[in-house]
Amino acid sequence: MCPSRLVLEHVTSRWGVLVLAALLERSYRFSELRRTIGGVSEKMLAQTLQTLERDGFVHRDAKPVIPPRVDYSLTPLGTEAAEQVWALARWTERRVDAVQAARKAYDEGKAQQG
Repeated sequence: MCPSRLVLEHVTSRWGVLVLAALLERSYRFSELRRTIGGVSEKMLAQTLQTLERDGFVHRDAKPVIPPRVDYSLTPLGTEAAEQVWALARWTERRVDAVQAARKAYDEGKAQQG
């Protein structure tokens, strides 16, 4: 598998997009991020954050206090990726009506053929 495809998979995955978008606003603690994203399991969020950290998109700042405090933020590379992914997400939201109209036309055409 081409290395760029794997990176693309990480930043465009369901949870990857949402993590990057949330962190584009500000840094978050794990539990805050989980609540902000909504619907993500603790395990899936931890895996997504670890993957994005490994790829150099997310910075994990563990403070040596009791109880432990860990903050997540974007690196400069992560900010760049998040801006690109977020632009695509916003475009999708703006064009969803056109996509739905195309789907309807396609489905109607298939129904007439069948």
